[in-house]
Amino acid sequence: MADYKDKLESLRGHFDVDQKSARIKEIQEMEAMPGFWDDNTNATKVQKEKNLLEDVTNTYTKLKDLYDEFDILLEYAGEGDDESAEGAISIADEFVDAFNKAELKVLLSDDADSNNAIVSINAGAGGTESCDWASMLFRMVNRWAEQKKFKVQVLDVQDGDSAGIKSATMLIEGNYAYGNLKSETGVHRLVRISPFDSANRRHTSFASIFVSPEVDDDIEIEVADKDIRIDVYRSGGAGGQSVNTTDSAVRITHHPTGLVVTCQNERSQLQNKIQAMKVLKSRLYELELEKQRAAAAEEEANKKEIGWGAQIRSYVLHPYKMVKDHRTNFESSQAEKVLDGDIDGFMDAFLRWSVDGKKEG
Repeated sequence: MADYKDKLESLRGHFDVDQKSARIKEIQEMEAMPGFWDDNTNATKVQKEKNLLEDVTNTYTKLKDLYDEFDILLEYAGEGDDESAEGAISIADEFVDAFNKAELKVLLSDDADSNNAIVSINAGAGGTESCDWASMLFRMVNRWAEQKKFKVQVLDVQDGDSAGIKSATMLIEGNYAYGNLKSETGVHRLVRISPFDSANRRHTSFASIFVSPEVDDDIEIEVADKDIRIDVYRSGGAGGQSVNTTDSAVRITHHPTGLVVTCQNERSQLQNKIQAMKVLKSRLYELELEKQRAAAAEEEANKKEIGWGAQIRSYVLHPYKMVKDHRTNFESSQAEKVLDGDIDGFMDAFLRWSVDGKKEG
């Protein structure tokens, strides 16, 4: 544990704990000022900043407390106290685990990492097989978000002809949602015995995930009226007859980039238009980020066809069970747990690999 003392001090510098603590104090003083809560938009924005700052400072404080407790127990253990020796071992394990998780916050340092995430999932070629695979990925991301206690808002779903989904878009709200979920952008490959094949043959299916940060008021994305076409149509899919009674669904096409976004979740056409514009701006922002990261090999996967050779990750359910990320070489034999949202290990490996600029191992 001795070498962690210097690491802990280094982490304090990376987190800039003193500056963040000073900013938290400023915000607390602002909150106590008359009229602060009258401006709900500004108050919400400041509260989000405060939550992010406190998340970082509390992480460091917890680590420092654990290290200090370990130091005290170690001193007693040196005097022959067996109970303190056992406690020191337990605290050391807890500290190392917490420190490894804290390191991820250092890696989540890009401008948009703390933002909410807009996740789009699309089935690849393969009909029902790929649509079913897309719905499995949709569930995987949803389960991950639920486990983090993040809010999930489904903006649009296009059902498959026989099963599954052709596409879906959802907004995931939570601290560092985008920073974590950006690891999922790319083509995902599934190998399994098809439940739709009466001959029980093995099938390979593809689907893609694209993740962009939700843009906020601090990020200006200009969308000229002449560059977009807005179409309205009757909402479809699940939701009852009331969903189908008005032309409330909105589709926006951005001519310069060819981006097409849809939203049919809200009841009114205006609300759907607002949400669709939010998705469009977020994707345009992500495209700009991609240009800035053009040298990074993992971003090339976004430009490839949803099919063979383009996958970032493979999920094999037969003849053995294994999920492997082809960028980082991180893998798990617990495929069911991964598909149930246990993808933190893949996110961790991706963040570290992104910083290294090369594959691990």
